[in-house]
Amino acid sequence: MSYLQQIQQVSGLIEAKAAPWSGISPEAVARMRLQNRFRTGLDIARYTAAIMRRDMAAYDADPSKYTQSLGCWHGFIGQQKMISIKKHFGSTERRYLYLSGWMIAALRSEFGPLPDQSMHEKTSVPALIDELYTFLRQADARELGGLYRDIDAARTAGDAIREQQLIHAVDNYQTHVVPIIADIDAGFGNAEATYLLAKKMIEAGACALQIENQVSDEKQCGHQDGKVTVPHEDFLAKVRACRYAFLELGVDDGIIVTRTDSLGAGLTKQIAVSTTPGDLGDQYNSFLDCEEIAPADLNNGDVVLNRDGKLLRPKRLASNLFQFRAGTGEDRCVLDSITSLQNGADLLWIETEKPHVEQIAGMMDRIRAVIPDAKLVYNNSPSFNWTLNFRQQVFDAWSAEGRDVSAYNRARLMSVDYDGSDLADEADERIRTFQADGARRAGIFHHLITLPTYHTAALSTDNLAREYFGREGMLGYVKNVQREEIRQGIACVKHQNMSGSDIGDDHKEYFAGEAALKAGGAHNTMNQFGEAA
Repeated sequence: MSYLQQIQQVSGLIEAKAAPWSGISPEAVARMRLQNRFRTGLDIARYTAAIMRRDMAAYDADPSKYTQSLGCWHGFIGQQKMISIKKHFGSTERRYLYLSGWMIAALRSEFGPLPDQSMHEKTSVPALIDELYTFLRQADARELGGLYRDIDAARTAGDAIREQQLIHAVDNYQTHVVPIIADIDAGFGNAEATYLLAKKMIEAGACALQIENQVSDEKQCGHQDGKVTVPHEDFLAKVRACRYAFLELGVDDGIIVTRTDSLGAGLTKQIAVSTTPGDLGDQYNSFLDCEEIAPADLNNGDVVLNRDGKLLRPKRLASNLFQFRAGTGEDRCVLDSITSLQNGADLLWIETEKPHVEQIAGMMDRIRAVIPDAKLVYNNSPSFNWTLNFRQQVFDAWSAEGRDVSAYNRARLMSVDYDGSDLADEADERIRTFQADGARRAGIFHHLITLPTYHTAALSTDNLAREYFGREGMLGYVKNVQREEIRQGIACVKHQNMSGSDIGDDHKEYFAGEAALKAGGAHNTMNQFGEAA
């Protein structure tokens, strides 16, 4: 309902209750309802799933309409990101949040900082989703509260035109609530454990779950060594568990993102079950590094495979893990991706070792030959040395073209000595257009940076500590933080307003009328910032 319809509907309810409810303001109730548009996490999950489905269809029609997100490790960080997006671009369209398991492990575990190995508490994942949406909903309440105050000011001034403009703004208000793609790691256990955690994540508001094909109890960060994958059937059971969780909770449009780590994973813990030559288990086993043996060569405890009449012994490590043949990673990624899409996945995630459009496109071309509308979520990872990678890509391209690269040392291209050079400038331009190029050429629907706010928090804190505890003292804060907040229009300079003090004052007035003791009076020091923020 519109603002005025809400007031009218509540007025009828209050009139029906007569005198006992005479102290309730219909307009105040309408305002509170609009400030609390999403009553539950499931409301959010259904709303944001529909957004992602529309965005996926728009991308299929026009690859320039790709989507983006940044990883956020705290509700406040996610809130400030979305406030900034609305300030700078006027719309949250095609801009999401990402919830990284790595950042939960490093920053949100009661055990303290942990590596990305699924050792953190499962409950911390849905807890962060709930926290993010709590802060986004509060951003809505704060911004709408400002519109309500402006409506009241326009009425007091007798400006009916301005009042109608503001009511129109309320009726067409765009929420800060956007989709979250949430990392469920490898499921934290078996398929039942995956289902139970998925339900909690969806109930907290997640419309998209990202799950990877590593073994749960040996899970590693996608950019570290020692990754161990599982046979397809094991992984697909967890994909189905996620779908059942979505459907049970009535989020029929829920999105499942299946991630393959096979490009960098050279190990498996299990040999897949195979009953027919060429079946999925047989295809998985075909990548194992095996040696052909005769029956007489069998040792006690050997595991052997029978393929095409040959006896094959997979190479088993002291860790009891089996290794894949070198150079099979890309083929395994393609098989993983096609299999996932054929068994309920909506989007793919291929974890690569470097950001290279043609490498990604080479795999996606093969996948799309089977499933034409296959789409990727791609990790623009801080684990990549973007500067060095792209300078080396330009160096190699120039060398292939026969251009003179004698002025450059390929191994030292990270050096500041090359900043401002033609090669460095071209590399920076390729970095700038990487997302658009990847969306057009490599089927990348969604670009995300997993850990950006981990790094920005460290960098800004380092800069402040250097200045404040050094010779600059208080000027280190004022010059580099507060002055820039004011001049750049960072709303958080009014930190009391950001934390909800004005919302609280509004409620006090609703509840107690003129007797309300409000915090936002003339002596509130926040008034020193006026309208500058």
